[in-house]
Formats: sequence, C-alpha cells, structure tokens
Amino acid sequence: MSMHAPLATPAQTGFLGAYLESLSMVERLHRLLLDVIKDEFERLGILDINAVQALLLFNIGENEVTAGELKSRGYYQGSNVSYNLKKLVDMGYMHHQRCEIDRRSVRVRLTEKGRNVRKTVDQLFLRHAEGLERQGVMDADGVDRMNHSLKRIERFWTDQIRYIY
Repeated sequence: MSMHAPLATPAQTGFLGAYLESLSMVERLHRLLLDVIKDEFERLGILDINAVQALLLFNIGENEVTAGELKSRGYYQGSNVSYNLKKLVDMGYMHHQRCEIDRRSVRVRLTEKGRNVRKTVDQLFLRHAEGLERQGVMDADGVDRMNHSLKRIERFWTDQIRYIY
C-alpha cells in the first residue's frame, strides 16, 4: 500500500494531517533516492548492479558483517537481504566467508569492485551535500535539526514495536 497523496478526512487535519504528510514524504524520498542512484549508475554505464545493492555496498563500507548484522545495525531494511548478498558475491562485489564460530553464519566484506561502487555513491552524496548547501536548500543547522527529529521518531517507533505489540 502506498501512502502517496492520502485523502485527508476531517479528523486528519492538524497534527495528524502533518504526520501523514511526513510519512508520505519519507516514503517518496526513499524511492527518489533509489532513482537518483539508479540514474547515476546508468549515466556511468554501470548496469549490472541495482540501486538497492549499491546503497547496501555504501552502507557496509569497510565493515565485515553477517546478514543478521546488516538488519540489526540498520544498514539494510529489505526482506531479501540474503538474495542481494548472494547476487553481490556472485557478481564479484563482495567476498564471503563462513564464520569460524558459527558455521551457519556467513561474513561478507567488499571486494575492490565493491569499494569502487561505494566510492561512486560516496561521490554522488558529496555532490548532493555541496549542492544543497551552495544552493541554500539546507544548511548544516537544518540538517542537524532534521536528523534530531528523525531520530526521535525512530526511537518512538522502535519503542512501539518493542513494548506495545
């Protein structure tokens, strides 16, 4: 179910209406971020990797992690993390190795090819940050305030999952 342009009822004005608008905006921004990454990779002629996979490589960085850690550390939210990890290993973007302690667990880390993708995404984000600031879209204080608010919502939602349900 998409939250794009929800129809407001009289009860959805004020704070509730603004909250629903924020939820819709978060969803749209995430989809738009994936489109921006996809377009960058198409422009560079890198067609064997999708935006979700590129973002996953960016978030892993220099870490060596398991699939479970990707979710618990907040690097990856998708339900198909194992599929994407397998594809990235098969395409040469990641190394994988069985964990010595728990043989069922596999640890992954970026290859040189994966680090190149990470660098491409990093450069894209750097250009965006510079453009946002240069064009007066948002300054450092605005980003800090936005991050503070988003972290508070994240904490609230996490508490809802842990303690209410």
